[in-house]
Amino acid sequence: MSQDAQAAKDTNRRQFGENAQNYASSKVHAKGASLARMVELAEPQNDWHALDIATAAGHTAFAFAPHVAQVTATDLTPEMVALAAERAQELDVANVSTEIADAEALPFEDNSYDLVTCRIAPHHFPSPGTFVAEVARVLRPSGTFVMVDNVAADDHEVALFCDDWESQRDPSHVGCLSLDEWTNLCELSGLTVSHSELAPKRMRFLDWVGNMNVSTELRPQLLDDLLTATPAVRQFLKPEGSTQDDAFFTLTEGLLVAKPL
Repeated sequence: MSQDAQAAKDTNRRQFGENAQNYASSKVHAKGASLARMVELAEPQNDWHALDIATAAGHTAFAFAPHVAQVTATDLTPEMVALAAERAQELDVANVSTEIADAEALPFEDNSYDLVTCRIAPHHFPSPGTFVAEVARVLRPSGTFVMVDNVAADDHEVALFCDDWESQRDPSHVGCLSLDEWTNLCELSGLTVSHSELAPKRMRFLDWVGNMNVSTELRPQLLDDLLTATPAVRQFLKPEGSTQDDAFFTLTEGLLVAKPL
């Protein structure tokens, strides 16, 4: 592993370790529309064994748990794994187990899972191609991969702005890819994308900065950067309001379903 990749993973552990509890109550993560859509498109079966990668507080794992035999919920951050295990007990979800695992070096045998899921996390991964290759490796030949993540704008300059803006809020952010880029990575790893779609995700500015406990000194600058961005950036992010209390913006979420060739 390169020094840059290791540094990114260390930053990821630190950021999410310090802010784990925020993700238990985050509306975007706990109740986002993509959760139900993932379940709908995966068509899970009651004898399936599922793996949820970068589970954070476990929301995706718990959404699939009623529909499958077993879910293994994994995360790189020990505090997140502990939180997901605690919530599983609180919710009395008996078929979810938790384990610390690196998305780019999964500690599981080949052909282990009928379903692999990952939601709103891959933009933190230093090597997306390695992540997809690991997904393909642990999937059974008849398995299904369902992923949701924020996606990059088609305009390169807009995409650069969004990545820089997000990185200021969350230093563990690495970069967003387009759906086409994710599709190419799947094909390179022997997966074929059977379905993909885009959906808007309206974000409240205060929730966005609050999830990562952004300092009060940085918050005004992040809002000003949004409101004074180029027309192309504003067209993509669709800012609303003018103060921290009333500001919203819209991210674009991509969802794809892929299966082994």
